[in-house]
Amino acid sequence: MKAFKNLFIPVGIAFVLALVLAQPTVAGSYYGKSAKADIVDTAIKAGSFNTLVTAVKEAGLVDVLKGDGPFTVFAPTDEAFAKIPKEQLEALLKDKEALTAVLTYHVVPGKVMAADVVKLDSAETVQGQSIAIDTSDGVMVDNAKVVKTDIVTSNGVIHVIDTVILPKQS
Repeated sequence: MKAFKNLFIPVGIAFVLALVLAQPTVAGSYYGKSAKADIVDTAIKAGSFNTLVTAVKEAGLVDVLKGDGPFTVFAPTDEAFAKIPKEQLEALLKDKEALTAVLTYHVVPGKVMAADVVKLDSAETVQGQSIAIDTSDGVMVDNAKVVKTDIVTSNGVIHVIDTVILPKQS
C-alpha cells in the first residue's frame, strides 16, 4: 500500500496533464458550438484518455460523471498514466477504494473555467481534500502541469494535465 501512496501525486498530475494535452482534439470539435457530449463521452471521443476511461469504469464512476454536474475534471492523458510503473497502475486499477480516491481527487464540483482557475490558489475536490493551484509559471495543479484548458462538455469542463495527481495520505 505504501507504493500506492507514493504514486498518488504522480498519478494525479498525469491525469490532469492528459486532459490538457487532449484539448485540441476535443476543443476543436466543440469550439464555437454548444457541447452535446458529457465528460465521459468527450473523453472517449478524444482518444487520448483510454486509461482514464478504463479507471472510471473500474471505479464505477461512469454514471456520476455522466450526471448533471457541473463538474471540473483535471484529466490526465494516457501518457500521464504511462509514467506510473505498470505493476503499480495494474494494482491501483484492482483496488476500487484507492482508485476512487485518486479519481475523485481530480474532480472539483462546479464548472471552473481557466479564467477562474488562475484566480485560485487551491480548490476542494470531490474526494474531500484540496488541490494546490500555482500560476507562477503556467498553471500547475499539485505537481501536474495544465496543458490544455476549457474543454466544455454538457455537464462541465475538462482541463488536461500531464501527470496523475494523488491525494495526500493521512
